[in-house]
Amino acid sequence: MAPVLGRSEIIKLINSNPPLIEDYVDLKYQLQPSGFDLSLAEIRRFRTEGRIDFSNKDRIIAGTFSLNFNEKGYIKLNKGVYLVIFNEKINLPKNILAIGFPRSTLLRCGVTMNSAVWDPGYSGRGRSLMIVFNPHGVIFTKNARIMQLIFMKVEGDVGMGYKGIYRGEE
Repeated sequence: MAPVLGRSEIIKLINSNPPLIEDYVDLKYQLQPSGFDLSLAEIRRFRTEGRIDFSNKDRIIAGTFSLNFNEKGYIKLNKGVYLVIFNEKINLPKNILAIGFPRSTLLRCGVTMNSAVWDPGYSGRGRSLMIVFNPHGVIFTKNARIMQLIFMKVEGDVGMGYKGIYRGEE
């Protein structure tokens, strides 16, 4: 297994050009011993089906709509599946990949998150799937820390790095 980057390496990369992480809320709270907590910018519900094929020629991304936080910055989510968008923009160099995990507080509240691999060369404001299992729901505040990204060094050549349609997503 490739080494996971620690706090000091993450700080070096945040201070590089382009920065590993941009648009974070508060480095003091988000920087962890071996990762970085991503914070909640937006929550979306699914409104249409998607289509997935082998070559992506017939791919259709499922349609979504945004849910609103109340005037105090809270939102209650009922049991169900949601798409979340993070505040932070991630700029992965070609020798680093990231993997996201739900923060343990989410699990203790009956919520989990799923995330794909963040490939070397990816740059953008990522999205992840949130699943609320708690039959009573859960309340989030805007900017809540919800997912921890860990960063790993990639050994060997990755070619051009990530060049897919999600590069540069906002």
